[in-house]
Amino acid sequence: QVVLAESGGGLVQAGASLSLFCASSGETFSRYTMGWFRQAPGKEREFVAAVSWGGGSTAYAESVKGRFIISRDNSANTGALQMKSLKPEDTAVYYCAAARYEANVTLAGAYHTWGQGTQVTVSS
Repeated sequence: QVVLAESGGGLVQAGASLSLFCASSGETFSRYTMGWFRQAPGKEREFVAAVSWGGGSTAYAESVKGRFIISRDNSANTGALQMKSLKPEDTAVYYCAAARYEANVTLAGAYHTWGQGTQVTVSS
């Protein structure tokens, strides 16, 4: 079983940049598709981005396309989410997650392991 832990959240102003990190332990990280989701207060968890096990394929939510970049370093068992031009509506708890397959990566149900989440707050 892979174990995930996010870091890098914080409070920033609108327009700023922030990077989140996902450290993995346990099973081989490179076996899994990695995704980022977020959940704002009172809202459902929503897909942000995903990257295939080898890093060659990525997917993004329309709301973050062009502003966020997902990446992974399998040699270091880590993943990252670079966020630019942040908006107040990006405020949420961000979670990294691992999925055994590369299908339906935009759906939370495809992921079997989740980190504890890291808070990102963007002030206007």
